[in-house]
Amino acid sequence: MVATKKDRLTGDSLGTGRRKSSVARVRIRAGSGKITINDRPFEEYFPDEGNRKWILDVLESVNRTNSVDVIVRVNGGGATGQSGAIRMGVARALVGYDEATFPAMRDNAFLTRDSRMKERKKYGLHGARRGVQFSKR
Repeated sequence: MVATKKDRLTGDSLGTGRRKSSVARVRIRAGSGKITINDRPFEEYFPDEGNRKWILDVLESVNRTNSVDVIVRVNGGGATGQSGAIRMGVARALVGYDEATFPAMRDNAFLTRDSRMKERKKYGLHGARRGVQFSKR
């Protein structure tokens, strides 16, 4: 099972998601389906339809789109990394909110961390792997 947290004061379910260099702290509570990211509406924060769909797939897989409110704090990375981090955080928080959602989350790989990160630059090279240009003369 996935280790999840519940807020003792409010009863909210908490989940942390990571992708690339982005970290998302997700809070789920019973509500009407409102999604807020960094105190901004969901559609305003992610104008790209693909990033929005990636996040909504998690809620739609367990039919919770209109029954929970999602509050997110996310930082680091770009839009794709942030949406991936939010996706994982929402999945973890949903499992904490309702244990019965775990099989659906696991089967759709929403709980799997995408471990691909940018490779660090090495000394003596121009980038992670790009070497210096060879000069014959």
